[in-house]
Amino acid sequence: MGKPALLDDGDGADTTASDLLAQAPCGFVSFREDGTIVYANATLGHLLGVDVHELVGQSFERILTVPARIFYQTHFFPLIKLHGRAEEIYFTLRAGSGAPVHVLANAARTEVSGAVRIDCVMLRIHERQKYEQELLHAKKAAEGANAAKMRFLSMVSHDLRTPLGAISGYADLMLLGVRGEVTDAQAQDLRRIKEVSYFLLGLLDDILTFARAEAGALTVSRENVTVDSVVARVEAIVAPQFETAGIAYAREPDRAGLSVCADPDRLQQILLNLLGNASKFTPSGGKVSVRWSVDGDRVRIAVTDTGRGIPAELLTQIFEPFVQVNREIDARKQKGMGLGLAISRELARAMQGDITVESVVGQGSTFTVSLPAA
Repeated sequence: MGKPALLDDGDGADTTASDLLAQAPCGFVSFREDGTIVYANATLGHLLGVDVHELVGQSFERILTVPARIFYQTHFFPLIKLHGRAEEIYFTLRAGSGAPVHVLANAARTEVSGAVRIDCVMLRIHERQKYEQELLHAKKAAEGANAAKMRFLSMVSHDLRTPLGAISGYADLMLLGVRGEVTDAQAQDLRRIKEVSYFLLGLLDDILTFARAEAGALTVSRENVTVDSVVARVEAIVAPQFETAGIAYAREPDRAGLSVCADPDRLQQILLNLLGNASKFTPSGGKVSVRWSVDGDRVRIAVTDTGRGIPAELLTQIFEPFVQVNREIDARKQKGMGLGLAISRELARAMQGDITVESVVGQGSTFTVSLPAA
């Protein structure tokens, strides 16, 4: 490998420069615009396990792997021609043995005595391949952990649903008097048992849905559905909740018959969550409203309340899992695990949409669901 090689072609390189670069701690190669190597230092020869004299006069692409040659032609060389330089470019060189050598390259296009050449410094990345393997193993381990988590949650969900369903069923039988007449106090307790069982089933659904979203396994169908029909279904469910809480509810009439491309069941789930939250955080005598409009190729469904509002510093956090606003103010109203908004946003995004929020403390909040117009 010996003394570094130099091709004296009047390009301005000289033996003095060669001597200075000979023992540099990084590989160095200089080549013409047509790719012909005019100089290579001993360090590069050591990296590649070749005699650098054999490289001079050869094409620069000779020391590149096949993928690196493609990258050189489509990215590296055009970048140098356009900007005159390229910095921290990852390359895979081809050693004399055929083994890949991973390097970071900095290159500059220079002109000396009318001759153009490209000077390239290459620093070997000893740990890159090991890091890539570790990242690959970590990715596979994470995917395996997600799959195991999904299996576990599915089993837990199934095993818990059966006894919870039985609890609710037996409570119904007792309320019907199958086991004998019950007092008013007993009936009230039985209704509370049913309410708690429904609440626990809802938590199971939330946990399982969030786990699917986190694992990228959340499935939605997409079809043309009128917003009015979905809102009407949701209203039938939440109306008693608003009435009990003393909250006025209103929606603007849909005169245009707007439709969205969405999963009707998932959209219903989103609106149930938003309206349920509105009822939790709006005091008696307050108002909740729903309106929707078209905005270009999107339909925006807005749920507005006159509740306590959300502090500005929390607006960027409320869509994160397990985040709950003002929990200490009324813990009884904030049942759940703080997954509702996180799940709703994931569902909206799975349907090529999104959810945003605007809020003023003491005045209320508006959550807007944006979905593709049908």
